[in-house]
Amino acid sequence: MIRIYPSTSRHSSDHGWLQSNFSFSFGDYYDPDNTEFGPLRVYNDDVIAGHRGFGAHPHREMEIVSIVLEGQLKHEDSTGHTAITGFGGVQRMSAGTGIIHSEVNPSDEPVSLLQIWFTPDQRQLEPSYETSNYDPAKLTNNWLPIVSNQSGPGIAHIHQDMTIYMTKLEAGKSLSFQQKEGRRIYVHIIEGTVTLNEGNHLNRRDAARISDLSSLTVNSEQDSMLLLIDLP
Repeated sequence: MIRIYPSTSRHSSDHGWLQSNFSFSFGDYYDPDNTEFGPLRVYNDDVIAGHRGFGAHPHREMEIVSIVLEGQLKHEDSTGHTAITGFGGVQRMSAGTGIIHSEVNPSDEPVSLLQIWFTPDQRQLEPSYETSNYDPAKLTNNWLPIVSNQSGPGIAHIHQDMTIYMTKLEAGKSLSFQQKEGRRIYVHIIEGTVTLNEGNHLNRRDAARISDLSSLTVNSEQDSMLLLIDLP
C-alpha cells in the first residue's frame, strides 16, 4: 500500500529565524493519528537563518539524524563534540541515557536541513555522536546509503534496523528498490517530480508511506532528488 502525503499536509510554523514543516507530531503540533511510522518518529524540514539556531537542550532515548541540504550546520554537545557540516555531510547523535546539544547556523546564509528522529533498537545506550561524509557524485541514478545499522565508508551508524538512502535521479530515469516482506518504506521528494510504481505522482516535498509492498519503482519526470528510508 502506498499512502501519499502532499507537502501541504504537513504542519508548518514560521518563527522568523526558523521555518519548519513537520511530517509527524512535534512540538506544539500533536495529532494522535500521526505520531510515528514504525521507528520513524520525527521528520522535520527546516530552514534556519544565518547566525541563529537551537541553543543547548537535552535529549534522551532517541537516534537523531541531521542531513544538510544547503548551507552549514554547527553541532556542539555535552560529550565534547563540535562539528560544522554542509551538503554531503550527515550528523548522527544517539541521545541514549541523556545528552545536551546545540545546533546553530554559523554562516550568513540560511541553512536547509532535514532532521529525522528514530526510536533506538535498545534503551540505555551510552550517548554518542558522529559526522559522516558521502560523495554527492555517487548519488546520480543510484540508491546511496548514508545512514544504516550496517557501517561502511561514508555511512553513519545508527542503533536501529534501518537504512537511509539518497539519490539524484535524472529526468526520464528510473530506479527500483526491493525489500523483504513485512517492512516499510518512507519516501520524501526533496526536489523534482516522480511517479512511484503506477500512477502515484509526487511533487517537491511530497512524501509517501509504504507498507505491504516489497518492490518499488521510482520514475523521474524531471531531474529529482529524493530520500528513501527502509524501516522495520
